[in-house]
Amino acid sequence: MSSATETVEDWGHFGHPLFNDPAMKYLERVGVVDVGSNSVRLVIFDGAARSPAYFYNEKLMAALGAGVQQTGRLNPEGRRRALVAIRRFQLLAASMSMAPLTAVATAAVREAEDGPEFCDEVKRETGLTLHVIPGEEEARLSAQGVLLGWPDASGMVCDIGGSSMELAELNHGEVGACATSSLGPLRLQAIRSRKARKAHIRDTIAGLVAQMGPRQDRLYLVGGSWRAIARLDMERRGYPLHVLHEYRMTPKSVRETVKWIGEHPLDDLRAMTGISEARMALVPLACEVLKGLIRALKPREIAVSGYGIREGMLYEQMPDKLRRRDPLVEACRFAEAKDARRPGFGRVLYKFLSPLFRQVPPNRARVIKAACLLHDVSWRAHPDYRHEVCFDNATRASLGGLTHTARIFLGLALLHRYKNSREETRFSPLFELLTDSDLRQAQVLGRAMRFASMLAADDLEAMGELRWFPKKKVLELWLPARSMGLFGEVAEARFKALAGSLEADPVVKRQRRVR
Repeated sequence: MSSATETVEDWGHFGHPLFNDPAMKYLERVGVVDVGSNSVRLVIFDGAARSPAYFYNEKLMAALGAGVQQTGRLNPEGRRRALVAIRRFQLLAASMSMAPLTAVATAAVREAEDGPEFCDEVKRETGLTLHVIPGEEEARLSAQGVLLGWPDASGMVCDIGGSSMELAELNHGEVGACATSSLGPLRLQAIRSRKARKAHIRDTIAGLVAQMGPRQDRLYLVGGSWRAIARLDMERRGYPLHVLHEYRMTPKSVRETVKWIGEHPLDDLRAMTGISEARMALVPLACEVLKGLIRALKPREIAVSGYGIREGMLYEQMPDKLRRRDPLVEACRFAEAKDARRPGFGRVLYKFLSPLFRQVPPNRARVIKAACLLHDVSWRAHPDYRHEVCFDNATRASLGGLTHTARIFLGLALLHRYKNSREETRFSPLFELLTDSDLRQAQVLGRAMRFASMLAADDLEAMGELRWFPKKKVLELWLPARSMGLFGEVAEARFKALAGSLEADPVVKRQRRVR
């Protein structure tokens, strides 16, 4: 369709292009209001980019859909609280001088008889148009949110809200079949009999599986109730990294955690984890649904996604070329451009160090590239704590396309960028998640970045060349004559430390001028 005939609807829920229109190319902030059955949330993304940063995030557990199953109408108190929250969100956005908010509503507003009336009230009170999306559309957008973090994902996406649960199939980065159901915890509260509820969950899931086709090896979980269960799984296991995105569980672990949850008072579980009272109240019902899903789908692995419908709306508008970019590398490039002393040097650094890592698989190479881009973004921190700040930033940042072990590897490499030893740090429990080989490679990468940063030249020719001979255990540094003066005592000590981590002999040679 030509631009002359395009309509507002052609650009989806935002009503305007975020990525293709030159006028929107440098859009700084994009805001989405998500009116769910259980929560009302505002997320403001800092930039329409492949890996957007979260500039602002606020949530209210309004329970808008509580009682809809019995009354057919929105929860009056939840409706009042949701309207107050949306009005606040609109005022916040106006104070930030950003593009108009986009607002979407899901199952509760979709199914309640007074849903249209509530949409009219929101429009009248705030000026926002509340787009009520069908269940299958909700499933599709949630799956696209998963693709924001896992571009080539394959498996089944399950998004649980307060009043509904959606499934969507992913095949190597493409969204397939989508389905919606009534298996939201708020709706299940209306079925008082545990036996009747169990039968309802079993029959509904059986119908979904019949509709969706063959089972998938991986199940991606989207939604607050799933994240709460994952956080409880971490607590039961004593898992040291409390980052929910990309957290992995096995069916056996989930079954053990569900049993463990049933053995503890909810108040005790809240005290352990900090999960809100409103969220924790729905966890037992969500556990029943998750057990049924695992029994029916038989996934090999279960992955938690921090991305969902809001991120899926951004992904919806991305051109294919942008979608194919690595979300991790894009986020690190953004961080380097914003915070590094010498933006662009990360690319030069990666090329300089690449001879040390010629045999690494592609997934490790991209993490090494990310480390090079991030190697200097924490320079403002106090020198005594810079290594800790680097590690915290890498392991806790909102980064897509990064497993937990890769997060820790990245953090450890950056720690070694500023500190030779990892002993006597508060991060030791996290290091136990890495293999001995990973620990050694992270140390090599960190020491390599620590040394290379001493060669204060932004072009590769001036930095010289590293040559690594693993069989001979020799590490050579070839420097041009004009750069020999950069190889002072500190640089020499760091080069020897790098060679030591490789158990190699350090050799420095002068490059001859090419005529």
